[in-house]
Amino acid sequence: MTQERMKIVLVAGARPNFMKVAPIIREFRKHEEVFDWRLVHTGQHYDHGMSDVFFEELGIPQPNFHMGAGGGSHAEQTARIMMAFEKYCDETKPDMVMVVGDVNSTLACSIVAKKMNIRVAHVEAGLRSGDMSMPEEINRIVTDSISDLFFVTEPSGVENLKREGHAKERIHFVGHVMIDNLFFQLAKLDEVASSDFGTSALKASLGVYGVVTLHRPSNVDNPENLRSIVAALSQIGSRLPLVFPVHPRTEANLRKFGIALPASIHTSPPLPFMEFLNLWRAAKVVFTDSGGLQEETTALGIPCVTLRENTERPVTVTEGTNLLAGARPDKILEAAATALGVTGESRVRCPALWDGRAAERIVRILTAAGS
Repeated sequence: MTQERMKIVLVAGARPNFMKVAPIIREFRKHEEVFDWRLVHTGQHYDHGMSDVFFEELGIPQPNFHMGAGGGSHAEQTARIMMAFEKYCDETKPDMVMVVGDVNSTLACSIVAKKMNIRVAHVEAGLRSGDMSMPEEINRIVTDSISDLFFVTEPSGVENLKREGHAKERIHFVGHVMIDNLFFQLAKLDEVASSDFGTSALKASLGVYGVVTLHRPSNVDNPENLRSIVAALSQIGSRLPLVFPVHPRTEANLRKFGIALPASIHTSPPLPFMEFLNLWRAAKVVFTDSGGLQEETTALGIPCVTLRENTERPVTVTEGTNLLAGARPDKILEAAATALGVTGESRVRCPALWDGRAAERIVRILTAAGS
C-alpha cells in the first residue's frame, strides 16, 4: 500500500521569508513521494522586486496562494492574515504548517493552525533578544509557545527553548536555512556577469568601501537616534566611502527630520538580492540593524557593526564577526575601528552547522516524523 504524502503548507510574508523557505522547497522537490507541499504568500509586505526573476533566482515556483493581506496596523494586518489563512486551511486541510522567522505572518498563521489542530513547525525557532519593545520578539515568543517542532539555528536557541519548558525531543539544532540560501545564491552569482548590475561602476570606482543598511523603527523613526547614526557614519565616510541602499521608510524620515547625508555616503534605492549580495560580499565592513545580515556577514567572514543595543543572534557576536554598537556615535566609531582592524584568518569564523545543509536536516526530521 502506498503511504499518503504529508501535506505541508509553507508560509512566507516578506522577501527574507522566501529566502528561508527556498532551500526547504528545493529539498522537498527531491522527495516528492513523501511531501505534498504548498507555498502561501500572505502579502504582508508588498515588494515590487518579487517578480518572476526573483523566484527563478531562488529556484522555486511562484506561491500557490497569495492573500494580499498587507498594510495597516499590526492588529489589522494580523487579523486579515488569520481570516484568510483559516479559510485556506479549511479548504486544503494540511497535516502541518511550517512558518519561518518572526514576522506577523509567522504569528498569525501559527495561531490559526494550532486552533485548527494542525501541527506547527517553526524554522529559526528559539531566538530571543530580550527586548519586548520589538514586535518581532513578541512574534517569536508566541509562535514558539504553541509550536510542535522547533528547527533551531544556533545553540542559544536550544537553551532558550529548554528554559521555556519545551521538550528536548521536539527541539532540533539543524543550522540555518538562510545560510543554505546564501551559498546557493553565491554559486549563481559566480555565473552572472557583475557588469550587469547598476552598482558595478560605483563598486569599481570606489575599490575599498563599506556598506550600510538601516530600517528598524527604533533607529529611523527616532530623530535623535537617526541623527546620531548619520553623524557617526559621516565621520567614517570621510575615511572609508560608504554605499547606502536606502529603505523607503528611512528615506522619508531623513527628509522629515532634515538630516543630510554627505557626499562620501553614496545612496541608491533598495537593491535586488543578487545585486546587493554582489555589493556587500566585497565590503570592508557592513553597518546594519538587520537581523539576517548579521548572520550572512558572519558566514562569509565580513566584519559587521550592528546598530542595535541587543541581538537575538548572539552566536554572530560570540563566534562570528558581529559587533554591537547601538546608536551612540562614540560606540559606533569604536566598533568601526575594531571591525576595520580585523583581517586575515581572524575573519573566518563560521558557527556550527552553518554549512549549507540545514534544509537537508529539516527534511530528514520531517520524514521521520511523518513515518
